[in-house]
Amino acid sequence: MNYFDKVDDPRRRWLIQALGAGMFSAASGEALAQLFGSRPSKIAEGKSVYRVQGDVKVDGQTATLDTKITSKSEIVTLKNAEIVFVSGQQAYIQRGDSRVALESPSEGVVASGLRLITGALLSVFPRGTPMQLKTKTATVGIRGTGVYLEADPEQTYFCTCYGVADVSANDDPESKDTVVAQHHDRPLYILSGQSKGRNIRKAGFLNHTDQELMLIETLVGRQPPFIFPKDDYSGPRRDY
Repeated sequence: MNYFDKVDDPRRRWLIQALGAGMFSAASGEALAQLFGSRPSKIAEGKSVYRVQGDVKVDGQTATLDTKITSKSEIVTLKNAEIVFVSGQQAYIQRGDSRVALESPSEGVVASGLRLITGALLSVFPRGTPMQLKTKTATVGIRGTGVYLEADPEQTYFCTCYGVADVSANDDPESKDTVVAQHHDRPLYILSGQSKGRNIRKAGFLNHTDQELMLIETLVGRQPPFIFPKDDYSGPRRDY
């Protein structure tokens, strides 16, 4: 599946409209409960999965709302599936056709890295906690950010939604960059096989929303560091 040409399916359009209508308002509570099973709030102690749709496997087992995701779990979503989950103070939305491996030096220790082997992932992390994100073509070091990645064998799309990220191309030490972002300021493509120093390119804004960031920050008891109007996504996506 080519994520870089992806458009929102009707289910995600409905999700965005519902969230944009007023995520924390009483008026939207019933619609959100129908969509998510409950009104968005901090996930219950001991729980990992907030929402699961379609065929999702965690550590080789079919995922349910009771599945426990550890700091060394592997999560696989098949076509048209999706899972919204937390691991410690980290929170994620994993799209369909995606494979993610969390990495930690040992069980019970918060994940210090992840590999997006293929697919798409939106994630948020607490401030001050170092994390290394890896794909086939890119390595990214962060400390408390919101980020979105799409990966295939030839390229990675990476958006620093907010925070600071050190980005490098895996096969080209000369291609590296530090992004300081407040609101999706400088998305990038990280490539392979280009000339030295040219494996990081400017990109546009793709396939994720502020409402989704607000949702997953809420699951870990935080808020994103921006404010946006309720009708922010009634028109075309902004090209940054």
